[in-house]
Amino acid sequence: MPLLAGKGALITGAASGIGRAAALVFAREGARVIVADMAEEGGEQTVRTIRATGGDARFVRCDVSNAGDVDALVAAAVREFGRLDCAFNNAGIAGTQRKTADYDEDEFDKIIAVDLKGVWLCMRAEIRQFIAQKGPGAIVNTASAAGLVASHSMPAYTAAKHGVVGLTKCAALEYARSGIRINDVCPGVVDTPLVEGMVAGRPKLAARLDEVEPIGRKARPEEIAEAVVWLCSDAASFVTGCSMSVDGGLTAQ
Repeated sequence: MPLLAGKGALITGAASGIGRAAALVFAREGARVIVADMAEEGGEQTVRTIRATGGDARFVRCDVSNAGDVDALVAAAVREFGRLDCAFNNAGIAGTQRKTADYDEDEFDKIIAVDLKGVWLCMRAEIRQFIAQKGPGAIVNTASAAGLVASHSMPAYTAAKHGVVGLTKCAALEYARSGIRINDVCPGVVDTPLVEGMVAGRPKLAARLDEVEPIGRKARPEEIAEAVVWLCSDAASFVTGCSMSVDGGLTAQ
């Protein structure tokens, strides 16, 4: 039986990269999927791809740093499915690479707003819905290897992702007895548009990112998605408060 058969799922940042891969894998495993993103064209393409394979998906535009958008997103999922069963809070931005003392305040604030506050806003709305349903629920947040160890010249991103790990553990403890499981995944370097943008015109950085993973290559988005689907499924029924490294051995060094 598919891991998520009949479940209603919500995925943010699903217009490309890990989020799109997750939406496709969730649909493959039987979930009905709300595809959320700021990028409407990419989000609709994700929906079309799911529907082309017989899956059920709908796009909802959402700025995760805006509480009204997030509350409306969860409400849309409930209208569509009658309930919400699982959520993957994946939307995020990386920003530019500069040392801490050289970082621009506006950019720092934007990264924190999307990567950290956005995850909290999504969790808040999702947890409230799970409690209202009086039923179980599963949440997975996208942290990063940069949430476990420092990432050079990425102070805002590193701070935000460390914050996601802390938020995940705190909420997991608070709601464990309510049947709500909350975990995060910590990818290493993944072959996504976000990483492509970071290395554009920087061949030395691109080569270094290929070499940094002990496994010898960047991850495919689908490899992260498979871990997320498992964490959302009943197969992970005793897993909560976990930061799962899916990083090719990066943080084992």
